[in-house]
Amino acid sequence: MRIPGPAEIRALHEKYAPTTEAFALVHRHCEIVWGIAEQLLSAPHLAHLDAELVRAGCLLHDIGVYRLYGADGRLDHRNYIRHGLLGHEILEAEGFPEALRRFCSHHTGVGLTRQDIVSQGLPLPPADYVAVTEEERLVMYADKFHTKSRPSAFLSPDEYATYVRRFGEDKVAAFEALRTEFGDPDLDGSVPCGSVAADVRTAHVKAAWKSGPNTAKGPSRHVR
Repeated sequence: MRIPGPAEIRALHEKYAPTTEAFALVHRHCEIVWGIAEQLLSAPHLAHLDAELVRAGCLLHDIGVYRLYGADGRLDHRNYIRHGLLGHEILEAEGFPEALRRFCSHHTGVGLTRQDIVSQGLPLPPADYVAVTEEERLVMYADKFHTKSRPSAFLSPDEYATYVRRFGEDKVAAFEALRTEFGDPDLDGSVPCGSVAADVRTAHVKAAWKSGPNTAKGPSRHVR
């Protein structure tokens, strides 16, 4: 399987981003998620993972967000839950294989199940959108520590566990299983982000989500 590199993926973001602001927000987030995943990959017990595939998954996972911007430049927060499937569709149209498309459609929250979709009335075709491979799970996990909400923010593992509890104790258990599998990222140091290092000190965390899922500044349900 041919795996696209950072330059090719950046060009894809530029192609679909409706504005320079949208590009900066989404692509920067994807780079930060890769920086977190790259740090976690340095653990000896994860040396067998395909780092090139993880990088591509991180850099591509949120490309569907661009499809949610309206003509007025505003993001459709109500349908944000659909961004994964929209990204899957973009990559399919671009000719990328299912193994890459799944990073878009199977990274939301700590996994969306058919039961979640039906019980919550989510605007998605009922199915299980759950990360399966280790590479998929790592991308999904790394994504949990940074939110694109304004202001964009880094979340510590404990803060994300508190956030995800609103969706049920089973989601907390799923997140804790990911922590056991991959370990906690070092958010007190610096996470490499493309060619620029991103300062992710937890003292700078802006936990905007605490004001609730329906506010303008707080992230929507399953925002990442």
